[in-house]
Amino acid sequence: MLDPKLMRADLAAVADRLQQRGFSLDTDAFANLEAERKALQVETEQLQARRNASARNIGKAKAAGEDIAPLLAAVEADKARLDQLASQLQQVQQRLDDFLSRLPNLPDPDVPDGQSEADNREVHRWGTPRRFEFAVRDHVDLGAELGQLDFEAAARITGARFTVLSGPLARLQRALTQFMLDLHTTEHGYREVYVPYLVNAQSLFGTGQLPKFAEDLFRIAGETPWYLIPTAEVPVTNLARDQILAAEQLPVRYVCHSPCFRSEAGSHGRDTRGMIRQHQFEKVELVQLIEPAQSATALESLRRHAETVLERLELPYRTVVLCGGDLGFAAAKTYDLEVWLPSQETYREISSCSNFRDFQARRMHARWRNPDTGKPELLHSLNGSGLAVGRTLIAVMENHQQADGSIAVPAALQPYLGGCERIA
Repeated sequence: MLDPKLMRADLAAVADRLQQRGFSLDTDAFANLEAERKALQVETEQLQARRNASARNIGKAKAAGEDIAPLLAAVEADKARLDQLASQLQQVQQRLDDFLSRLPNLPDPDVPDGQSEADNREVHRWGTPRRFEFAVRDHVDLGAELGQLDFEAAARITGARFTVLSGPLARLQRALTQFMLDLHTTEHGYREVYVPYLVNAQSLFGTGQLPKFAEDLFRIAGETPWYLIPTAEVPVTNLARDQILAAEQLPVRYVCHSPCFRSEAGSHGRDTRGMIRQHQFEKVELVQLIEPAQSATALESLRRHAETVLERLELPYRTVVLCGGDLGFAAAKTYDLEVWLPSQETYREISSCSNFRDFQARRMHARWRNPDTGKPELLHSLNGSGLAVGRTLIAVMENHQQADGSIAVPAALQPYLGGCERIA
């Protein structure tokens, strides 16, 4: 959520920065709500001051033996009006909070201009796409020929956009997960956490999925309003909700493996073949909670942690910084890592690494105690996929495929597969 003080101080500047991401701020609506709130607040403060003065006057009148009935009537009238004002102020504040909750984050100053992913700027490239001396298969055909990837069975069990993995491919996915967790905990200094796969609405509000993206979520039927998590970012980041962390606890780095559930609303007709876009998939998620002065540097290190996974797996990739028009709702700056997929002859997103600055923390009331002031201040939060396991599996299958349809296992994964060098 944006800082209301910033909007009150320079609404035009906020509108200009939001315009960079293609969002038109209704400045009149905010100004009217703020004027209504301010008028009610001013009247409330004036009445409270008058009531306090009346209380003192009643005491003086009593001491002087004067009739205090008129003063008591005035105090009672002021009390009734104050109760009315409190109700009105609460209603206006709710409308104002709802207005603010639907505003996206401000882009960082160094975010490039642009309207869509076509305007994203490449900042790094690693590896050279392999030149194949045989007809390249995509992961769907590779998996079917191996007899270890079954979309028809998943459709019978559940429906479209689900997958059944079996045999060595299922083990390869498990190996990828374990490799990522080990890398991030032993080399990158993250603490592994295991969290619920169901969260409440307050958690989804905290990280920015609600109210804007309700249609993308799976809500559980029943009296308890629980949702399946769209990413481990939600429960892991909310570990800091309503907390005040000590300075010596920072930085906090969490890594978490979890399934993710997304309805993919609005994506009909996109990536209908294979595992690129599924209703259920797995990710290894990286979350950092940082003191504000360090968050920009932390984003660069988080990005490198995700890039290292691709390099160890010998997968060509490129890194792009998203333009304003392609930024996610809560992000101030985002790097996308895109892995090379031979069957599509293009790079496809496999990780997004974002700095949210204090946007999520304000919604979650997540704070740290600044030792210089002794006062609580908002944290900065970051997260990134390290990596999306299903898409990493696709990339390994396609980039390391052999002419006979087998898949060479990258050296980094072989210890997790009992030394297996090839899946056939």
